[in-house]
Amino acid sequence: MTHSTDLARVRAVPEAVPLASVNGHRGLAHEEPLLFERDNPGAVGVDLPPAPKVTPRLGTVARRGPIGLPSLSEPDVVRHYTRLSRQNAAIDTNTYPLGSCTMKHNPRLNERLARLPGLAGLHPLQPVSTVQGALELIEEVARWLRELTGIPVVAMSPGAGAHGELCGMMTIRAALDACGDAARRRVLVPESAHGTNPATAAMCGFTIDPVPDDGTGRVDLAAFVAKLGPDVAAVMITNPNTCGLYETDIAELGRKVHAAGGYLYCDGANFNAIVGRVRPGDLGIDCMHLNLHKTFSTPHGGGGPGAGPVVLSAALAEFAPLPWIVADGEGLRLVEHAGDAAARGHHPIGRLKGFHGQMGMFVRALAYMLSHGGDGLRQVSGDAVLSANYVRAALMDRMTVAFPGTCMHECLFDDRFLAGTGVTTLDFAKAMIDEGIHPMTMYFPLIVHGAFLVEPTETESKAALDELIAVMADLADAAKAGDTARFTEAPRHAPRRRLDETTAARRPVLRWTPPADTAQAAE
Repeated sequence: MTHSTDLARVRAVPEAVPLASVNGHRGLAHEEPLLFERDNPGAVGVDLPPAPKVTPRLGTVARRGPIGLPSLSEPDVVRHYTRLSRQNAAIDTNTYPLGSCTMKHNPRLNERLARLPGLAGLHPLQPVSTVQGALELIEEVARWLRELTGIPVVAMSPGAGAHGELCGMMTIRAALDACGDAARRRVLVPESAHGTNPATAAMCGFTIDPVPDDGTGRVDLAAFVAKLGPDVAAVMITNPNTCGLYETDIAELGRKVHAAGGYLYCDGANFNAIVGRVRPGDLGIDCMHLNLHKTFSTPHGGGGPGAGPVVLSAALAEFAPLPWIVADGEGLRLVEHAGDAAARGHHPIGRLKGFHGQMGMFVRALAYMLSHGGDGLRQVSGDAVLSANYVRAALMDRMTVAFPGTCMHECLFDDRFLAGTGVTTLDFAKAMIDEGIHPMTMYFPLIVHGAFLVEPTETESKAALDELIAVMADLADAAKAGDTARFTEAPRHAPRRRLDETTAARRPVLRWTPPADTAQAAE
């Protein structure tokens, strides 16, 4: 397969010659010390009045000296953080083919809408009568999710995918306990599922029973059926799975687990590969969380605001967490208390979050939904699958494909093509940093040795995909040609060279301390 980027042109880029500079900078790539190392006693960005004298009330833990914050002028602070920001790999600066994570463009229209004063200025403790529009917006997002999944109830409050998993498995446990089926405490988890699945089930008091794959990267149906029994609570399956493949037997899996008295939980993190084309409810799925950042383009949480709504079948609906939106004679309101829920015949698992989800994420997701419409969302999933198969087809002669056949939204390679080269998957990834491309996901899924999991997403242009292909093809050729130094010394052009990651993980230095002066060291 050919592509527009000429590999010869990529190889012809002159090798950067590391020249010494007086201050350690390389052009606009500054050697930036820690903020504490920039400490300039007496320099301040703002003048504050002296702190008043107070009587400490902390007893023996009262402060005995300065807290150690550095003193800097405003320009120094601005320059420091601006320089650091330029050293970040981000979807706004380069291709980010991180498999399983779906690092795709966040449309700026969505950001603009989320910042409208009437939305950005809302407070979660406002009277319900003053936030009717916000509740209507949340309910509209929920309506889209119900329609796209074909599942009747959605809990909007979970704050991330893993939080949504917790919500789903808690509802399954509540449903089992409510019907006196507390003996069901075994959860079947395919080896191709997301790693959070078994952890979530264990947190909910279940035991984990792994199900092997069938050699094609999908669940072994016969092995699955053999594991069914009266103690099985549920199966947690990821579809498409972490091998980037559609679980073709998922409907049959659902029928089998339902016949055995259990529930079908689907990890919906990869819903972006099938949105607008497959309704999970039609497959018999009882419960599924949805990562709004992966399917509907809201920003990744990064430890901050995320959103992982959970759709629930009719069998689980009465156990949905508080709160949820209802309409009455005075408009929309939240059902927030167990007594109110019980009067409606519900037995909620409780409250998972202080407020009703992440409003900013709901605004962005709805903007994305309305911008695309149903036909546009169908094209989104089609383009994501097309992009992954384009990368797979272009590289399959240089790298080794983990499983035969076409893939879904991400393509999976293994490290067989590196056999005998002295180059590892990690080395390959480090060399990609030198090429200005964030590496793909490495060594995951665990069922594939030396895995390279590549997810180009639907927002990358053909030109961007061709550049990614050219870089990975050139690196594969270099490894086979014996140019091991290019890999073992990488990254050479990044702000920091390769770290001893094992030592850093086992003995991390978590606090900076100023170096002792020579006299003190001598003593």
